[in-house]
Amino acid sequence: MTSRVSLAAAFSAAFIALCSLFGSEALAQDASPPPAAPAEPVLNTTPRPYNSLRPRRVRPRPAAAASAVAIAAARPAAAAPVAPAATPAAVPPPVQTAHAPLPGPELEAFVDGVVRRAMSRDHIAGVTISVVQNGQVVLKKGYGFANLGQRRPVDPDKTLFRVASISKTFTWIALMNEIESGRMRLEGPVNVYLPQPLQVKDQGKKTPVRLKDLMTHTAGFEDRSLGQLFERDPNRVRPLNDYLRQERPNRVREPGLLPSYSNYGAALAGAALVNVTGKPFEQLVSEEIILPAGMSHTTFREARPWNDRLPAPMNEALAAELSDGFSWTPMGWKTQPREFMGQVAPAASASSTAGDMARYMTLLLNGGTIDGKTVFSPKTALAFRTPMYRPAPEAAGWNAGFQDMALPGNRRGFGHGGATLYFHSNLVIAPDLGLGIFVSVNTDSGANLPASLPSTIIEHFYAPAPAVPAASALSYDEARAYEGDYLTTRRAYGGLEGFTNRIVGRATVRATPDGRLAILDGGVSTLFNGTDRPGVFKAVDSALTLVFDANGGRPSRFYAARGWSTYERVGFFRSAGLLGWTAVIAGLASVAALLGVMFRNRREARQTPVQARASQMQTMQAVLWLISASCMGVFSVKAADQTNVFFGWPSGWLLSGSACALVASVLSLLTLGVLPMVWRGGRRVDSWSSGRKVAFTFTALLFVFLGVLLGMWGYLLPWGR
Repeated sequence: MTSRVSLAAAFSAAFIALCSLFGSEALAQDASPPPAAPAEPVLNTTPRPYNSLRPRRVRPRPAAAASAVAIAAARPAAAAPVAPAATPAAVPPPVQTAHAPLPGPELEAFVDGVVRRAMSRDHIAGVTISVVQNGQVVLKKGYGFANLGQRRPVDPDKTLFRVASISKTFTWIALMNEIESGRMRLEGPVNVYLPQPLQVKDQGKKTPVRLKDLMTHTAGFEDRSLGQLFERDPNRVRPLNDYLRQERPNRVREPGLLPSYSNYGAALAGAALVNVTGKPFEQLVSEEIILPAGMSHTTFREARPWNDRLPAPMNEALAAELSDGFSWTPMGWKTQPREFMGQVAPAASASSTAGDMARYMTLLLNGGTIDGKTVFSPKTALAFRTPMYRPAPEAAGWNAGFQDMALPGNRRGFGHGGATLYFHSNLVIAPDLGLGIFVSVNTDSGANLPASLPSTIIEHFYAPAPAVPAASALSYDEARAYEGDYLTTRRAYGGLEGFTNRIVGRATVRATPDGRLAILDGGVSTLFNGTDRPGVFKAVDSALTLVFDANGGRPSRFYAARGWSTYERVGFFRSAGLLGWTAVIAGLASVAALLGVMFRNRREARQTPVQARASQMQTMQAVLWLISASCMGVFSVKAADQTNVFFGWPSGWLLSGSACALVASVLSLLTLGVLPMVWRGGRRVDSWSSGRKVAFTFTALLFVFLGVLLGMWGYLLPWGR
């Protein structure tokens, strides 16, 4: 790691070192080497009960902070399918569970088999995992390599993995602490806690965005990520406030109505915390959560050179233990450059080890206490286990920022997933089992293992699947009512990013002959059985639940089984099939138009001056459409490597294709205007034949129709983001 040395930097380093003597942020994040880890609970196959809960000390509320939030006003109630409020008034102590504890050796043998099969099948370079139950670490293990050049193996206590969106859970803990202290209000508009340049504009919306809306991902923001969520060059990383001001998304719906996952919303909550507390986010989360929890190998800082405009980088000792990210290629694993997400630190920048995440899960299971230290109150702990928002009674929702999860055996849990371009992680808490499971991989092709392993463990030891899957309660004709194309609400709503999101953000719902629904989303098909409750479907091979919402008796949308977004039904004129077939036919018509110019005989070439110019215009359109299609094809091939999309956005190929399509669409409208003169023609010997007039008219109308469809999809906006 390189750093820039100057007199000012040296003075700053000396000042930071002095402050570290008094327990500042530098103690955990900037010192090198890191402090020794606190005593770790030993591996034990005989779990002990929870520690007794201790009430969190409420810090006195400074007068300045009190006056700053005194004007907070509750948002008017909206007719939204929101569950009752999330912060319960009374908190019962943890109940001793009657389940059989996980047998350590058997668990390790089972996990070894599942992980090694997944690593071979999905070409995963490295995996780290920890399992805790009732305050004991039942399993903590690393597999594979963190660095291929040095052949450094994954060490569950030392090797840091990027945990991505699991970072948000730290942000929600810090936010709930401020809410309990009285400095912030869950129902308060977020603008009350933000500096003026970051305040959310109304954009025609009637109700303000509340802290609660950010926590439940119902703020109503569109979701933009290409070209700015990840950075490859550390010099392009921006301060949090600059990022939030420059990358402000549009508000596309009123807050509190529909779930739509938002990294921007979580980062905005982090900025509100910074503004209220007066501390940099990395320092705040370390002082309030990381240090008290004894997580000495966890940090929100990134391994990059020093930058005066940014928080201090990760210390060298931790950076040396950070796992590389990998991609699988025909030539084997490829080590990828580091991803930088410091510009959205509250949403994504944390790195941690399996050992530290074991402590974190113990903290969550223990109601906010660990090693006699209280990090958050039992009241907050219960909020993390209680639905704060559900779009429908049986749909997945959000528990004060934690994902509400359906688990095998009709259990409910909470946790969070996380993904960068190369790392995939998952954290699952099953309170009634006293169980926490964390798993992370360092390869882009390994997303399936973290997504499935926690449920696989719970199912194997506590809820074995039936030998024969249950039958659907619906007939084929009843299931057909749900068929259609659905588009996610978690997308950009304009520009070329909106166009690409409309392509990849679709889910296709089809009925099977036995009354099930097959949901094809992201290239993965999942089968769901109908139930005796209208609109509610249960996955055949997992605990996931899919809930459809009817509008006038016809299903109009469904809520994603993992709670990330809503999928809204797409009409015929916005369907992918219509656009695809129109593009194919237009491509064939373009080729036919060019072949006609090259091979039409002299007798067929007789034409009036108007017809000659119209033919030239249509030939130009055909060339432009074919160039546009070629550019789009090259972009699609390159997009197979997602790094080309995120780091190379906006793609020159896509911009060129969009510009050609825009010019072709304008020319097609002009051609449409001269059709009457083309049909009038001149004398028979000087004019086109009737067949050529029909072909010209068909091609002209086809090109216009294609232009209209592409305009509806957002492809004709080369200047858009």
